[in-house]
Amino acid sequence: MDFNLDDIQQLSPDEASLKAAKGLLVPAKWPMLGTNAAAIWGECQGSGKKPYQVQVDKSGPAFKCSCPSRKFPCKHGLALLLLKFQHGDKFNADPPPAWVEEWLQSRQDKAEKKATKKIETEAAPPDLAARNKREETRKQRMLDGLQELELWLKDQIRQGLARLSSEPAPGQQLATRMVDAQLPGIAMRIRQWPELIRSNPQWSETLSAEFGQLQLLVDAFRRIELLPETIQADLQAALGNSIDKQQVLSQGEILADQWLVLGQHIYEEERLWVRRVWLRAKSSQRFALLLDFNHGNRQFQYNFSSGKWLEMTLAFYPGNYPLRALLVDTPKSVAVSLSEEKPLAQQLQQLSERLAANPWQWPQPLVIRDARLHQERDHWQLLTPEGFAIPLLITSENRWQLLAEGGGKPLHIFAEWQNNKLRPLSAWREQFLWSLAS
Repeated sequence: MDFNLDDIQQLSPDEASLKAAKGLLVPAKWPMLGTNAAAIWGECQGSGKKPYQVQVDKSGPAFKCSCPSRKFPCKHGLALLLLKFQHGDKFNADPPPAWVEEWLQSRQDKAEKKATKKIETEAAPPDLAARNKREETRKQRMLDGLQELELWLKDQIRQGLARLSSEPAPGQQLATRMVDAQLPGIAMRIRQWPELIRSNPQWSETLSAEFGQLQLLVDAFRRIELLPETIQADLQAALGNSIDKQQVLSQGEILADQWLVLGQHIYEEERLWVRRVWLRAKSSQRFALLLDFNHGNRQFQYNFSSGKWLEMTLAFYPGNYPLRALLVDTPKSVAVSLSEEKPLAQQLQQLSERLAANPWQWPQPLVIRDARLHQERDHWQLLTPEGFAIPLLITSENRWQLLAEGGGKPLHIFAEWQNNKLRPLSAWREQFLWSLAS
């Protein structure tokens, strides 16, 4: 796998690491540089006597460095990729040193052991009685958690929401109890409340609507056996109980097409890295969401760059209006020109259809054409040709970058719609000009 500049920027844990890596782009600092089909490696001379041993497994990509940094990848790993991109002729094709071969072999051994364990687990006959007992215990724990949530919601409505704005972390103890009740989807929604209250002047209205959605979840789960299978799947996903990936690949709706990477959002929540990659099919104009998780670092199996077209096949999770999908095959880059964006009225009509089919699917994708950034006192908005002023959820650095890239001209904006606000992820005119730095 070859890494371009966008790929390397996406791999960086933060802006400081990328800046530090650029300071190491001097081939003289690297007494050894090498590459083959499987890996890239090098030795970087630091302040000590012994150079740091830096290596990248292309298949991950995965990184290893002998430096003491706790960032992953560290500046040396990023610098090695940048050097390969900018000075590929400096890398020799000699056999890798022993420390590279040993690391690659250990990774292969771990992968084989994991695959063997998976095969053995799948081959073992299921203990149906034990499984049914576990499911009953789990369901009762969830019902107890939802009852506690319902009582908490009623208490807040009775006492009034104003008191929540004075609490340092409103609802966070409740979120912890939802995790204990095996309701991680609800816990994730609750953890967003402090930011919602701080950033949204109309937070009480938005939070009231959120309370209504949570009550709907409680009522629906109590009657889950009576609901259609697609709605049951949406309900389980909203609670945070995703179905097995192998079941999605074998039973989900399969769609092969050329897909535009509209944008992505990467963030960390309690050492769990989450990545949302939004795609749109060329033929059907259908949206798709690739949702990835990784503990401890932000390394994922594939890298995606906003504005790139990829030929690939997706398998969609079951649901009333499926958005989330899994990759079936390896993405292949293709050259496709951008198409004309639909008017906002059509976009909003499709958004309303998705929400009517699954009111718990958040965030939602939205493309707004010919939009301009506008500052209204301390708040930033997106002005549309139709006269709408839509509040934005965007950092100071990103909004000024987006404003500069647009040069005052209208841009097509792709964003995530949630809590009555837009989080811009990318912008383009004839070509992509800006993407969110996660």
